[in-house]
Amino acid sequence: MANIKDIANKCGLSISTVSKALNSYSDISSATRQRVLETAQEFGYFPSSIARALKTNRTHNIGVLFVDDAQSGLKHDYFAAVLDSFKVEAEKHDYDITFINHNININNRPMTFLEHCRYRNFDGVCIACINFQQQEVTELVDSTLPVVTIDHMFNNHTSINSANVQGMQELVQYIYSMGHRRIAYVHGEKSAVTEQRVTSFCKTLLDYGIDVPSEYLMTSAYHDPKSTKQSVKKLLSLPTPPTCIIMPDDYAAIGGIEAIEAEGLRIPEDISIAGYDGISLSQVIKPRLTTLEQDTEKLGSEAARRLIELIESPLTTLTENVTVTGNLIEGKSVARISPVI
Repeated sequence: MANIKDIANKCGLSISTVSKALNSYSDISSATRQRVLETAQEFGYFPSSIARALKTNRTHNIGVLFVDDAQSGLKHDYFAAVLDSFKVEAEKHDYDITFINHNININNRPMTFLEHCRYRNFDGVCIACINFQQQEVTELVDSTLPVVTIDHMFNNHTSINSANVQGMQELVQYIYSMGHRRIAYVHGEKSAVTEQRVTSFCKTLLDYGIDVPSEYLMTSAYHDPKSTKQSVKKLLSLPTPPTCIIMPDDYAAIGGIEAIEAEGLRIPEDISIAGYDGISLSQVIKPRLTTLEQDTEKLGSEAARRLIELIESPLTTLTENVTVTGNLIEGKSVARISPVI
């Protein structure tokens, strides 16, 4: 197997010059670097990741902390799309990603998230879809590791956030424009995202002069059709049921549809529904779901780009809360009706 000395001999250069060329040092000319890279490729040479880490003080490995309460893992359409975009952007910059977990033990106990990060020598961490109030998460965020969060803001840390307030406002405004006044919202568990959406839902309707009855706000769970089905059944049994129900997300909406069909009702002729996220499934089911499509590609790529900037240029990278807007998909699941209070 070829080594760096073989490349130096072939190019007629010193070992240190070849090493600098392979590691993109600025004092090496582009012509020399190109000659070294071509020779390395000819020899099938790849520098050791350990050796590179010793020279650059970076492993080019990013940790991803992703814990979904529904245990859906990467089958979670929304977060799978976000993380795929994150991975693609990271790989453009020659970074690998590794998921952080509790499966490695030290002294017969699971490692904490921070201990796992240090064990793997991550250059930085992206945190998404987790209980951000956990002590372990707070410990990780407060460490010296560069951290970027998705859909949650910590003081003095960069976050990439979907425009939840604006998105819910657009969705409610559209439903209102279709004549609906009795609008219910089956929302997810308590989180920063849920609080933003619920507040925006209530405020938008209040701006139209509509007070939301407490029974029109139902707690369910994200990405959980079974839980959503039970909540929708309760809404349908009310003395004055809503004419439109907003579901926690597009996937959970499946449970709502099942509850509606079990009552012999049709969508949207008898009752209208809307989702949130804009996953591909939403436009395959019949009728096509009215939903707010989140820009998963930009959410993931921005998170990766900002994190790599923090890793590589910590002294010149500003801490920012970046908001990514979505797009309303009108679909066919919200009927136009005569306004009735």
